[in-house]
Amino acid sequence: MRCPSIRELPGPPAGRTGWPWTEGSESLPSEMPNGGAWPCITVVTPSFRQAAFLEATLRSILLQGYPNLEYFVLDGGSRDGSVEIIKKYERWLTYWVSERDGGQSAAINRGLRMGTGSHATFINSDDMLCQNALNTHVTTYDLADDVIDIGDCINIDGDGTFLFTHRGRIETLEQLLRVRSVWQAEQRYISQQEVLFPLPLALSVGALNESNHYSMDYELWGRLLLAGATVRYTGIPFGVFRRHDAQKTQQIYAQTLSTLDAAEALLEMASGLDPQTKQEIAAELRRYRDEYPRLYWRSTGRLARLGLPRSMVNAVRYLRRAGMNIGSGVSGSAE
Repeated sequence: MRCPSIRELPGPPAGRTGWPWTEGSESLPSEMPNGGAWPCITVVTPSFRQAAFLEATLRSILLQGYPNLEYFVLDGGSRDGSVEIIKKYERWLTYWVSERDGGQSAAINRGLRMGTGSHATFINSDDMLCQNALNTHVTTYDLADDVIDIGDCINIDGDGTFLFTHRGRIETLEQLLRVRSVWQAEQRYISQQEVLFPLPLALSVGALNESNHYSMDYELWGRLLLAGATVRYTGIPFGVFRRHDAQKTQQIYAQTLSTLDAAEALLEMASGLDPQTKQEIAAELRRYRDEYPRLYWRSTGRLARLGLPRSMVNAVRYLRRAGMNIGSGVSGSAE
């Protein structure tokens, strides 16, 4: 599919300006300079009750100006107005559906398995692609069937205010598996929104683990590296990650434990690592798993960091919440 122009799409809601409302991407010509077809790129959006953000997501992908895009939107049966938004743009979608599914990983896999692109990305229904992301990438780099391309990820808040730009720095499987010392402590993590990966290779390793609901992207990067893929950092603004209270990644405790589970499973399959390195990583993962409940508790607020008994901290928090709920006007200071 050729991406539509901004004039072809429905007009933006009142008061919405800039990307992707009143600004589009530069359009590439229908053919590459050598006369060949541009590589087909597959984009998948899993959607569930994100009507407040979904239209921006759809427009950010449709307005890429790319001549050979296929776009799949898999909604989990939302009843919040998401379906009405999808229908506004359905003529430009390769496929969409709204029905109960097996969760986010299953929805993404459904789209990936329908895809025919050489490369793919999945953009959640509260995130976006950056303006000119696909055009800049494809005209700057040759896509390779064993290379994971990683750009920069722009982080914004729920209102769209810029927070910071993230650039992943994971180069090897060993670095990926060192969850505490590299992935988290050094903030070298890979944001899913910044990745363009070879689709046939992803399908050959089983795509996403559908029983993994919190760290499925982390596990996929590990499987791709195990299959021989290499990583290339492009420095191109590629994805936009929207940080807000309702998103899954705010469930930090469950996500961290899920990442540790995935790392341990990947480590078992990592026959290319020498035995001593595997033992070191296994020991690091075990220590972190044992220490994490205490570390997480201390991160939950000032009283917990002071080392007060958990029962006392919970009692104070309960009283503060109760005070706010009855509207007494005495809400207590924040921790």
